[in-house]
Amino acid sequence: MKIGLYFGSFNPVHVGHLIIANHVANETDLDQVWFVVSPQNPFKQSVTLLNEYQRLHLIKSAIDGENNLRASSVEFNLPKPSFTVDTLTYLKEKHPDHLFSLVMGSDGFQNLNKWKNYEIITGNHKIYIYKRPGFETQETYGAETTILNAPLLDISSTHIRELIKNKKSIRFLVPDIVKDEIELAGYYRI
Repeated sequence: MKIGLYFGSFNPVHVGHLIIANHVANETDLDQVWFVVSPQNPFKQSVTLLNEYQRLHLIKSAIDGENNLRASSVEFNLPKPSFTVDTLTYLKEKHPDHLFSLVMGSDGFQNLNKWKNYEIITGNHKIYIYKRPGFETQETYGAETTILNAPLLDISSTHIRELIKNKKSIRFLVPDIVKDEIELAGYYRI
């Protein structure tokens, strides 16, 4: 099975994330796209980071019933911070029958050469890159890449957290079930 790994904090998951994942699943040769919830991103430190199990649960709620999308907790039991190369190595050992690729924005791709052992990633995994305005993909770092024109929404998890903190509506920015669970649990209020 061909699996696209969409890494992120998803703090919280929003419709922009879901649209990208669905587009990649529908418009490429991938069989599934997995949301890989990162417990701790080596490039991001955040006191507003919701517990990884809560973020995973919100994604599972958001994609319930979608056969080509899946939420993954693979990094929860790996050393922190999470490094993509280590996660890929672990997944290849655990699922030798799957072919793993990466799904990422052109903004993040421009920093790929700063990742731990990025040459191992680019030499062994295809990368599906969705275009972000102002971030053209010119250098491929030796990777096999596919450039996608995924529908993009100018939504950020940071903005959603600010809205919640200021007691404003997040309706239409996240799926209703995610909104309801955030409100019920009181996430991101402080």
